[in-house]
Amino acid sequence: MLSEAEIADPNDTYYPEQVWYTIAAFLFIVGCFQWGSLVHSKFARRRHYESDEETAAINDIQYRFSLRRIPLAIINFYRVVAFRWTLEIGKSFTLNMAEVFVTVAYITLLLIYAFINTTFEGQRLDVIYWSNRTAIIACSQFPIIAALGTKNNFVSLVTGISYDRLNYLHRMMARTCFMLLCVHVAGEMIWFPSSFATLNQDWVRAGIIAMAAFLILILVSLRPVRSGVYEVFFYIHFVGVLIFLVGGYYHAKGAYQDTNGVQGSYWIWPSFVFWAFDRFVRAVRLVVFNYSYFGFKSGTGTMDASTELLAENIVRLRLRRPSHFHWSPGQAVYLTMPSVSTLPFEAHPFTIASLDSSLLSTARTEDQSGSGENCETQVLGSSAPFWKELVFLVNVHGGFTKKLKKVAAAKGEVKVFVDGPYGSSPDLTSYNTSVFVAGGSGVSYTLPVFLNVIENVRKGKSSCKRVVFIWSIRGVGYLQWIEEALIKAVQLAPPSLTISIRIFNTGSSSATQPMEEDSNSSNPTEKHGTSEQSAILSLRGVKMESGRSDLDALLKEEVGIASGSMSVSVCGSQGIARAVRHALRFPVSGPSSILRGGPSVTLYVESFGYA
Repeated sequence: MLSEAEIADPNDTYYPEQVWYTIAAFLFIVGCFQWGSLVHSKFARRRHYESDEETAAINDIQYRFSLRRIPLAIINFYRVVAFRWTLEIGKSFTLNMAEVFVTVAYITLLLIYAFINTTFEGQRLDVIYWSNRTAIIACSQFPIIAALGTKNNFVSLVTGISYDRLNYLHRMMARTCFMLLCVHVAGEMIWFPSSFATLNQDWVRAGIIAMAAFLILILVSLRPVRSGVYEVFFYIHFVGVLIFLVGGYYHAKGAYQDTNGVQGSYWIWPSFVFWAFDRFVRAVRLVVFNYSYFGFKSGTGTMDASTELLAENIVRLRLRRPSHFHWSPGQAVYLTMPSVSTLPFEAHPFTIASLDSSLLSTARTEDQSGSGENCETQVLGSSAPFWKELVFLVNVHGGFTKKLKKVAAAKGEVKVFVDGPYGSSPDLTSYNTSVFVAGGSGVSYTLPVFLNVIENVRKGKSSCKRVVFIWSIRGVGYLQWIEEALIKAVQLAPPSLTISIRIFNTGSSSATQPMEEDSNSSNPTEKHGTSEQSAILSLRGVKMESGRSDLDALLKEEVGIASGSMSVSVCGSQGIARAVRHALRFPVSGPSSILRGGPSVTLYVESFGYA
């Protein structure tokens, strides 16, 4: 019987390369759109529309049909179809149509190249060809899968899309390749009925071990496992990937030893390079951002973080902000706490709830009854950490966060290494209206972005005229987390900016829509009296309501009074994200609305939790 090397098909070399060319072309096109959109947003705020077709008074909008808005209508049609039409699987998993399209296209691409030109001696789809080619096609994808699983990768550089938003592709492509490798295994068993006789060969054993490791990786990467026992996923993923790649490399090299193993192992070793590059960059960043631990400068103190249990399942983590550490609103970091985690090198992602700015901590309020230092001290209050420290609101699940909760219950301190920042920050400077929607600890994302909009308006960098902040909480005590920060923001807002803050206390018996609150949170202990609680509620534009908000009605109302462009940023449970997507579909953001002068709506959805 012929060996795999003896029946090697030249197409086994060409087809993987053609798959890569196709993927590279797709990434290039996506990158052009992403970077083009970024450049456009930078210059969009400089454009002024004076005609009634492009702008309207916010209190008396007269929508008029305009063919000049056809390109904008097409863009909004694409946004709705690609990102707001979704495939909902259960209560916790949602795929937008863009992800569905990419998934179907990728699977189709690999299957086409795996099974075309597989005719041997008149027999179509001959197992001799497709069995080997499915394995080689799968191997060719390992480098990009490895890159997509890292924090610092070339795909993010080319496309301008942050690693966390690319992580879905990492999982989808890995599962597709696992499917191809299963086809390869089945083909080998058909081709070699006596394949068990070859188990004494090392390269065959290496392949079996690699497939076993891959199977375990697929199982632990499922959302229920990944989100429920993240630490288990973390450990197994780290070890399993190493076993799989090493085993796969030696299996491919042994299978094609007569051709120097170039057809299989040639595609696998770059995966180690991408992984090592990411670890090197993260190690350098870890040293740079935590230099006080490494003795580069004496007398600087340490990165000790204070903990506080704000609610039954919410921990606030605060640490001194290094002078050289900067971030953008909405970004996250990976925190390593050796004294809390099971292994000393565990790193967990958390969104930074504070703002990297000195404006809000130093500027004088402009229209308050008091003046000077007394007024400044009165307004600043407990909001100082949101501008002078790194602040994190940690949602307690199990494992690591459960251990951190025990530390917070005793108001203890922990040693922290910071790696980051990571993720992208939405550029909202060109929008006339910005709406923020959060549930529970999702305010970690919306608060700093909200504060940044106010700061940009004060500096003249933003054309925003109206900001709406919607937050669903389970108890009035939640307000104490950010109350002083909101007070400061409202008081510093210039007269040209209208601010509306809507707080919904879902802990009340009244309810209109069952979705917003953070399902893992519970009622916090009320630590402050009604006099302190009324401070934020007494400000103009601030309103608290009992029950769950009707996001559909709220967003449609804002779209109805908005003009120009409008952004909606949301961070919370899947229920909140789904409700916002549903509210901003047709006809609210449809082409007909745009052509008649309605606002162009852009939606930003931030993921919630580990997955």
